[in-house]
Amino acid sequence: MAICSLDLADFMESTVHIPVLPKEVIQFGKPEPGQTWIDGTGGGGGHSKMLLEAIGASGRLLIIDRDPVATERLSAMFSSPAVVQHGSYDQAHQFLRLLDWPPVDGILLDLGLSSDQLADRDRGFSFQTEGELDMRFDTSSGIPAWQWLTHVDEKTLADTIYKYGEERFSRRIARRIVEVRKTDPVKTADQLRELIYRSVPGGRPSKFGKKHGRVDPATRTFQALRIAVNEELDILENALRRLPDCMAIGGLIVIISFHSLEDRIVKHAFRDDPRLEVVTRKPIEASDAETSDNPRSRSAKLRVAKRVIPAPPMPY
Repeated sequence: MAICSLDLADFMESTVHIPVLPKEVIQFGKPEPGQTWIDGTGGGGGHSKMLLEAIGASGRLLIIDRDPVATERLSAMFSSPAVVQHGSYDQAHQFLRLLDWPPVDGILLDLGLSSDQLADRDRGFSFQTEGELDMRFDTSSGIPAWQWLTHVDEKTLADTIYKYGEERFSRRIARRIVEVRKTDPVKTADQLRELIYRSVPGGRPSKFGKKHGRVDPATRTFQALRIAVNEELDILENALRRLPDCMAIGGLIVIISFHSLEDRIVKHAFRDDPRLEVVTRKPIEASDAETSDNPRSRSAKLRVAKRVIPAPPMPY
């Protein structure tokens, strides 16, 4: 049976996303022929392709993604023994029940935003675009970020930007958004970017480029709104409660995070869950060679835990 329905050239053309920490995922996840795995964040399909190559035609892979655009592309990319499902990784137990699969040998979550999503100028994920400020992973549910910005009160907005973006000028930014929306709703990514630049001291990056090590002032607010709109941290915490019961004894869960909020949740869940044993005492980070080739890997942190005690019946 074909594992990937596209040849290498077509695969590379189908996505602009480069999977982070690819060697480390295989090294620490240890996928083997015949195993059953879940890739809970299919994205561009790079990690899924690697896992399928490792588990072979005798294995099985469940690929999940919240983004309907991504799941459509993944369905075109992969065939048996892969199964693609549209949904969130905290629904993995429901998909296993639907497929009538037993507990799995490994789970991979790459919590980062896909480069394909950033490159889509109509979704508003990137402050470098001019598209509508949508920011939803799943455009079939919830409300877009711009719509939320039309009615959220100033305190809640400031608290959201501070909590999820760790932005110390959150109150200035929230105040300006609320002032501007009285006459002109903030509907596009470039509108929000300009408001942020006018709210943060020294906000607009130099036309000659960012100073060494400096993060663009819009980064933190865009991150905060995306997390809020998609309920990302709530979903992560819910998943970490459920996923161990989807795993066979000795199974491994590999999670890649990209900011301190996610990494802290993963670290504490792995440490405090009696069903799990921490495999990586410290997070695994990208090599200098990888960060040079793929700058988005600079903030990636990989943690691994192993399922260690007998599993109760799966909570279906």
